[in-house]
Amino acid sequence: MIKSKIEIPIDKLTLYNKVVKGNPEIERKGKTTPYTSINGHMFSFLSKNGTMGLRLSENDRINFIQYFDSQLLEQHGRVMKEYVTIPNDLLENTEQLSEYLQKSLDYVSCLKPKPTKK
Repeated sequence: MIKSKIEIPIDKLTLYNKVVKGNPEIERKGKTTPYTSINGHMFSFLSKNGTMGLRLSENDRINFIQYFDSQLLEQHGRVMKEYVTIPNDLLENTEQLSEYLQKSLDYVSCLKPKPTKK
């Protein structure tokens, strides 16, 4: 049986890369699933279907969901409690999205670093 290889839509990947590249503090990681992390905490990623998730503080998350009529992100049948789903129109507005990416970075930077496995 041949496995189907799901590829992220190129337009979504291009937009994700653009917003990440716009912030020199952030390094994009991941070959098949692009993501960003700091101190062992992931704070953004792009799913296989091209949906972007962004980790926000409780206050920013509540405001974001209300302002953009968004929702908590669901992956593999589970709700990711601190991640919001980025609407497509916001993904296309990299300037505005970069503000939220910075808020996400600021939030996870305040979390206790995870121990390394090295």
